[in-house]
This record gives sequence, C-alpha cells and structure tokens, in this order.
Amino acid sequence: MAEDGGVRGQGGRPVAVLLPGAGSSADFVTRAFGGPLRAAGYDLVAGAPAPGGSVVEASFGVLAAARRSYGPRLRIVGGVSLGAHVAARWVAGSAGIGPDGPDGLDGLLLALPAWTGAPGAVAGATAAAAGEVTRWGVAGAASRAARGGEPWIAAELAAAWPAYGDRLPATLRAAATAAGPSPGELRSLDVPAGVVSFVDDPLHPLAVGEEWVALLPRAALARLRLADVASDRSVLGSAALRAVSGCASTPPR
Repeated sequence: MAEDGGVRGQGGRPVAVLLPGAGSSADFVTRAFGGPLRAAGYDLVAGAPAPGGSVVEASFGVLAAARRSYGPRLRIVGGVSLGAHVAARWVAGSAGIGPDGPDGLDGLLLALPAWTGAPGAVAGATAAAAGEVTRWGVAGAASRAARGGEPWIAAELAAAWPAYGDRLPATLRAAATAAGPSPGELRSLDVPAGVVSFVDDPLHPLAVGEEWVALLPRAALARLRLADVASDRSVLGSAALRAVSGCASTPPR
C-alpha cells in the first residue's frame, strides 16, 4: 500500500498518512514530515506513488487502504501538491467523511495546493513538463527544469524522476488534468487544516493557499519561501503542523 521510511504504524500510536505530489516520492514526504510528526506523537505512512495515467486513482486507493488497515488510528491525512488535492477530496467524499464531519481525524496537512476545482494555467505548466520529458528524456528534462531554479528542487527532481521511467509523462499529464477540491468540498471539511504555501512559487501559487484557507471552516496558512526549505525539508512539515495546531481549537466559521 505505502512506503513509510521504516515506520509501519504497527504500535498503538496514531497514524498520519500523507501523499506525495506527481513526480515526487515517498522519500520526500518522509524527510519533510516524518520528524515533525514523530515529535508530535504520530507515526507517518508516506504513500508510494503509482507512476502512470492512474496516479490519481491510485492515490485515492492508498487512503482507502489506510482506513481499512488502521481504522480509528488514522488521525491525520494530507499530502503535497497533487497529494494535498487528493487528500482534501477524499476526506470530503463518502470514503472519508461521516454524517457529522470527518470521523476521527485530528487534522489535515495540506502543503502546496496548486489549484481549486478545474485545472487552470498552473496545470498547463505540469502538462508542459510532460512534453519536455517526452522530448528530452527524464534526465534531460530534469536538467532543463532545474535551470535558473532552486538547487534543492533540482536535486529532488533528479532523485525522484528516474524512478518513474517512461511512465513519467503519463503521470504528469494525469496530474495536470485532475480536478482539485471544489469550493464546496473545501467548505465541507469541518476539521482543523494546516495549509502551507510558498510566497515565491508560481507552480503552487500563494493565492491558492489563501483561497483554500478562506473556504475551509477551520484552517490556518503558513507562508514560507522556497529558500526556507533548502537545507532542511522538515521545515515544510513543521510549518504545516504549527498551522494545524493554531486552528485546532478554533470554532468553525
């Protein structure tokens, strides 16, 4: 079902299941969220991506399998980019929500949302990246994507993309055509939500994070700069947990 960086959630501790973004990895999720969640008392299960055109459906499947495996111990759900989109939609759907709200969840960790509802201009950049991979190959496209960008992002692409192989273009195209949570779905999520956005990342616009927080009944936004994560990926996870803690006792709007 999932990779978990050695943490298998087999004890009595509550479990957090987080999904990676398209073209990313369970290893990135583990490095970003594992330490902060462990310090907060949770075992992390990082969902392993399923490369190819069914990446979105497979991500929903990871969460459904986690509910079957961990039952009431599943207390936090979330993800990064596409993973955040899927997590929000899953909790808003029949598989993850009860008649009185999300059943048994302590919170949502939603890092780097890219759009709300139907894909827009930002999704076009993801589709364009798929074309670059088709044209230049995985290594060539990763090298071109890194030019002029943050070195740590280049390093993450170089580490994650080869594992997708020739299924990377289909993965990116599937992500680019997948709907994000609708305004109605976000409004339905009566559970503390920590949203994280970079103020300087055009592929995960700050305005989208602000929109999500405005729609979610109980949510707080953590703003970071891309450089903040350069030397320590766990800054991302710590920011998400601080945000969710800040709104945990806030009554729904």
